[in-house]
Amino acid sequence: MGEMQRKDIGKFITRSPEIHGGRARIAGTGVTVSRIVQWYKLGLTPEEIADEIEHLTLAQVYAALAYYHANREEIERDLEEEKRVGVRT
Repeated sequence: MGEMQRKDIGKFITRSPEIHGGRARIAGTGVTVSRIVQWYKLGLTPEEIADEIEHLTLAQVYAALAYYHANREEIERDLEEEKRVGVRT
């Protein structure tokens, strides 16, 4: 049986100035943390979110939610700004 490969959860979330205005997103995707949080606030479970956005793993969804809970003010500002300007993330 092979050795399990551990993943560094700190590498699940990234940001780039040229993608979504530098907002926090799931690494390797264009899915922002705020998009995951929007679905979460609508009452979807992490499993349901992963089912809806099929190219995401459950671990990626949980990483986005963990980032949100650790950086709530930042993501809430992003959500307010997106609502104000009508941006879909």
